[in-house]
Amino acid sequence: MGAQLFVVATPIGHLDDISYRAINVLKSVNIIAAEDTRTSAQLLKHFNIQTPLTACHDHNESNKIDQLIQRLKNGEDMALISDAGTPLISDPGFKLVRAAQEHHIQVIPVPGACAAIAALSAVGLPSDRFSFEGFLPSKQSQRLLALHKLKDETQTMIIYEAPHRIVACLKDMAEVFGAERPVGFAREITKTFETIKKMTLGELVTFVESDHNQQKGEIVLVIGGATAEKDLEQEKLDQLLTRLLQDLSVKAASQLAADLTGIKKKVAYQRALELTQNVDES
Repeated sequence: MGAQLFVVATPIGHLDDISYRAINVLKSVNIIAAEDTRTSAQLLKHFNIQTPLTACHDHNESNKIDQLIQRLKNGEDMALISDAGTPLISDPGFKLVRAAQEHHIQVIPVPGACAAIAALSAVGLPSDRFSFEGFLPSKQSQRLLALHKLKDETQTMIIYEAPHRIVACLKDMAEVFGAERPVGFAREITKTFETIKKMTLGELVTFVESDHNQQKGEIVLVIGGATAEKDLEQEKLDQLLTRLLQDLSVKAASQLAADLTGIKKKVAYQRALELTQNVDES
């Protein structure tokens, strides 16, 4: 068997969250590719891991891939780690993993801590369907555009945000998604000043804006999807159409429903037909 590239998750705060397997892998490989060798050196020292480190970050990953791939092809096992959490999740490493796959080098995940999943598990929002959106654009105009694209998504959404932008970001979210949209706020997960809250976006804006300490550290936002709102709108439309269909034709009822609600007549007509068919079948 040839050399292997291990993608190793490391703690996001509490050092006890590293796995026995991760420690053993980091001790056994020939070299560790790290996002920041200074940060990772502290982790390795804590666990008495003496494996050599080499830097692999956003600024040098493209230029260093050939060198790292060659070492793997020469038979050196390698571990990839980021400063904290699972590599590639808003962290460097994608280009290296892609190149390893292209060169038929075995890539082995060593699972562990991930801030996005930890936040999702604790805030009490639906977790059967979710998307990870990473960091939103830093410029407000681009951020608002990105939020408008996500406004009608029905799955739970996970977003990372920098502390110096958190207030502006939350205000933009409240504007686009509505102040009543549920949101989970997870800050400094597993660390001394961990904060995990669930409230509405409007309440969260007030909470974070009034407490400067909540504008520090690593922040994960978990936003409820638009499903509940859409279900409510659908329920109201069905109630209206059902009443109108008692006295009007499908065409007339859908036209009046469209006039009253502002939805497209085609949508109202299709739903009126479905309601009529349901009644006929019953």
